[in-house]
This record gives sequence, structure tokens and C-alpha cells, in this order.
Amino acid sequence: MKPYKASLLNGVTLIALGTWGYLDSTTQSFTALIPVFTGIIILSLNMSFSTGNKATAHIIVVLTFLIFIALFKPLAGAIDRKSALAILRVFLMIVVTFYALAVFVKSFIDARKSEK
Repeated sequence: MKPYKASLLNGVTLIALGTWGYLDSTTQSFTALIPVFTGIIILSLNMSFSTGNKATAHIIVVLTFLIFIALFKPLAGAIDRKSALAILRVFLMIVVTFYALAVFVKSFIDARKSEK
């Protein structure tokens, strides 16, 4: 998969599942919208990323890495609450984000090899 498509998939997943999680929550905390806002930023930068802008690519990779790390706390909270649906939502966001990171790393490695 091309990196910009992985980024698109990640952004859409973060927005959709993050919104679902926010609306499904009884407290509706603002922090539950962090994946949604991250997904919106990733999607807004994705067009520039698809045209090969390296600065945008690096910004998206950093955002993706940060949200990957940040999603482990909500996963722990969902496990503590024993909410199977919340666990599934956060786990899916983590898996898709990890996949996007793997595609980015592979792309960077391939680009480095082609320079030599």
C-alpha cells in the first residue's frame, strides 16, 4: 500500500472510531476527541503528502507515532471498565495506526535504498 493511502485509512479510522467512542461514552470527555482531531489533521495534510512533500510526510509520521503511543492509555481504561466494545474500538485504532507506521517506515527504507 502507498503511504498516502495508509495515511488516508488511518485518518478516516481515527475520525470514525474516535467519534463513535466519544458519542458512546457516558462522560463525553474532551480528551476522547484527541484521535478525531489527529485524524482531521492527518487528512488535511494528506493531499500534500500524496504529491510527495517530504516535510508533510514527516509531520504525518510524527503525528501518527504520537497518536499510536497515546492510544495505549484509553486501551488500559477500556480494559479496566471491561467494556468489550471500547476495547475493540481502541484496539482497531492502534492496529490501523501501527499499520500506517509500518508502511511509512518501509517507504522511508525503500527511498533510502533507491538513493544509493
